[in-house]
Formats: sequence, structure tokens, C-alpha cells
Amino acid sequence: QVQLVESGGGLVQAGGSLRLSCAASGRFSNYNMGWFRQAPGKEREFVAHIAWSSSRTYYEDSVKGRFTISRDNTKNTGYLQMNSLKPEDTAVYYCAASGYSGTYYAREISKYDYWGQGTQVTVSS
Repeated sequence: QVQLVESGGGLVQAGGSLRLSCAASGRFSNYNMGWFRQAPGKEREFVAHIAWSSSRTYYEDSVKGRFTISRDNTKNTGYLQMNSLKPEDTAVYYCAASGYSGTYYAREISKYDYWGQGTQVTVSS
């Protein structure tokens, strides 16, 4: 059992940065971690994924080169550093834990067993 709590969201101007955190309880180090986002009226979409050992990372194309996913298993915390933010990045961001990794499974919402409550990110133009 893993419980996840996101923080770090807020309002930022286009071109700015935010760092999201995902604090976990339970055996976080046993799980791969992903970040997803959901904008109003849209489906939840994949953003980034990191394997339990940090050995592999995957990104959605629109965030490559701007976002960086990382984790610190000693602190039971995952992170999403977001730079060069754009208005289209506005969404509720969720972290999630999965027993699966790899190019295909990293992007599959159904493969994530545990989810946080989400944190709002708003990017103004």
C-alpha cells in the first residue's frame, strides 16, 4: 500500500518554473512513478515516468527538454521540475505509482495502482 500527496503547484507566468513534489508513504522504493495531468474538459494524460531505481525515464513529447522527473527513495519523494512553462501546461498534475515500467507500460494509466489527489498548475500568458 502506498499513499501519495502532491505539492508545489501554483500560478506562474509563461516561461517560469515550478517544482512539484510527491511525498509517499509505504514502500515507495518498490514502485515506478509517473506524473500525469488533466486539463479542464480533457482526458488525463501521461507526462513523465521514472523507474524505481531511476535507471529509466520517459517523457511525453511536448514536455521533453522542459520537464525533468526525479526521485529520492531515501526521502520517499518524487519530483517533477517544470521549466519554460506554457499556458497549455495548465492542468491538475497527479503523481502515481506502478509496478510496471518500460516504454509501453509507463504511459498506461491502467497500470498505475496508487494515485495522489492532484495539485493545480496554472500558467498565465
